[in-house]
Amino acid sequence: MYLKEFEVRWNDLDANRHLANSSYINFMSHTRLSFMMEKGFGQGNMVKNHIGPVVFYEHMFYFKEIFPGKPVRVSLQLKGISEGGMYFEFQHNFYNAEGVNMARCNMMGGWIDLQTRKLRDVPELLFSALNSLDKTDDFKILTKEDTRKYKQFPEDL
Repeated sequence: MYLKEFEVRWNDLDANRHLANSSYINFMSHTRLSFMMEKGFGQGNMVKNHIGPVVFYEHMFYFKEIFPGKPVRVSLQLKGISEGGMYFEFQHNFYNAEGVNMARCNMMGGWIDLQTRKLRDVPELLFSALNSLDKTDDFKILTKEDTRKYKQFPEDL
């Protein structure tokens, strides 16, 4: 399982003096990009291939508060990926220094071509890197229909 450790800093806290919602999202994003960089697919390769990740949703589940003073570890597992890697679903868990599971997030996203602004499959190097991740017990091959499983659609004013 891929793990990234973070120090909980003063600016990571909210008014309740525990880890802020936005910090969870920032830690998860940093964990994903660190994994990709370690696998040889960092910002340079994204620029070269004109792609960027987009988030469709992030569902957070909070179990216990995270406070400053001790490190927090964020895991990254593959919950699903489409043929060609256009769509992906990750699971992140947050652990305190003792290994207690403090929070979990399931997030789904895709890859956008930054020239055409349309979703696209990813280069083989990135697909292989993502596919090499530890998989969750409920891992599945994703389809376009999985991206709308919560039946949320825009409703204009």
